[in-house]
Amino acid sequence: MSDTAFRPFEQTLDQSKALELLKEATLGAEDGELFLERRRSEALVFDDGRVKTASYDASEGFGLRAVRGEVAGYAHSTEISESALRRAVATARLAVGDGGGTLALPPAATNKRLYTDDDPIGGASFPVKLDTLRQIDDFARGLDSRVVQVTATIAASLQEVEILRPEGTHLRDVRPMTRVNVSVIVEHNGRRESGTAGGGGRVGLSGLLDPADWQAKAQEALRIALVNLEAEPAPAGVMDVVLGPGWPGILLHEAIGHGLEGDANRKGSSVFAGLMGQQVAAKGVTVLDDGTIPDRRGSISFDDEGTPSGKNVLIEDGILVGFMQDRQNARLMGVKPTGNGRRESYAHTPMPRMTNTYMMGGNANPADIVADLKDGIYAVGFGGGQVDVTNGKFVFSCTEAYRVKNGKIGAPVKGATLIGDGATALHQIRALGNDMALDPGLGNCGKAGQWVPVGVGQPTVMIGGLTVGGAAA
Repeated sequence: MSDTAFRPFEQTLDQSKALELLKEATLGAEDGELFLERRRSEALVFDDGRVKTASYDASEGFGLRAVRGEVAGYAHSTEISESALRRAVATARLAVGDGGGTLALPPAATNKRLYTDDDPIGGASFPVKLDTLRQIDDFARGLDSRVVQVTATIAASLQEVEILRPEGTHLRDVRPMTRVNVSVIVEHNGRRESGTAGGGGRVGLSGLLDPADWQAKAQEALRIALVNLEAEPAPAGVMDVVLGPGWPGILLHEAIGHGLEGDANRKGSSVFAGLMGQQVAAKGVTVLDDGTIPDRRGSISFDDEGTPSGKNVLIEDGILVGFMQDRQNARLMGVKPTGNGRRESYAHTPMPRMTNTYMMGGNANPADIVADLKDGIYAVGFGGGQVDVTNGKFVFSCTEAYRVKNGKIGAPVKGATLIGDGATALHQIRALGNDMALDPGLGNCGKAGQWVPVGVGQPTVMIGGLTVGGAAA
């Protein structure tokens, strides 16, 4: 596959003919589009002093959709040609039936551009990337004699998208993504613990390959590993919890964010269904989904239906004021699309998805919030979790957490899990710090078998009455 720009209407497909076929597919429908994509990705993993993985992947294709009511006909192909498109038209039209629909108004135009033009893959040569990984390995091992293993990863991708809509709108977006991760394992007296740090965004690789950047990641990974080396078994029971700023917003994303997506609310399967305009959180709590933040992992100039991304308020001062919408669910619910129609690739249909979801900060000093914690857990790092969107119940494991008694941060704890439900947790927020921060660029979000990059964020937050799972107290 060539590294030249992806221009399907100049290289393999006549645009006027494609538009003619798209109009045929959507005749009598309410919406639809032709989504064309090329994606290239590269990943280099240096593990335990040697190259473990060096992969390069390239794919391209199109997806054709026709929507009428709650039904969508979708066909996709890896072959971008008129003959493949004609076959797709026949499949997509199955959803339209006898027609009778009226095409919805097209999305508004936008000329915003939220990310770099730097090539995330070709911006640095393979030898330079490999040498950087070796330097990371040497640096991390030299930080502490207890380091026994280092894993360093450089990952980059470039997604090129073109969208053609039945009214003739034609959009193009080139979406870069890069990330550098460092994991460290330390050993002392026969005990091993690990720590991981990393991040990136819709930026070129040059900044991430700067020693100042990856050295900070290596030092942070080591710090977390050494903290865990001293960790004691976590207590168990119902207690107040303080969450740190930034990445702990992943709990907000999972336990609350999915419940604020339009499809779950239209179908009545979300715990927030039917609560628009009602108090769903403590006063002072404001939650946004914002796809317009430059360079962020979850940001998009426009979504995968062509709607410009937005800065959407979901909860304002504790009141539910909005949901995240794609075009289909917005139309069925009688509201406007919010720029949240996202898909994993050309082989998938769009659906309402988060971009960068975060809680706004308050006025409290973070140190004062911890000082007010009489008996609980201070959690600043999270790993995996599970959430049931229908009731918001969640279970999250902490990767870095501390015991707090009488406002004093004590020993780190290992094996702590936070258990609760998002709707209740929102009402039990007791304090919001003035230190709102976004995560360093780590997040991926799964839904209905599709994965998309996302961002999260929050300030220091105190939540009352969460169940902490761990060892017996």
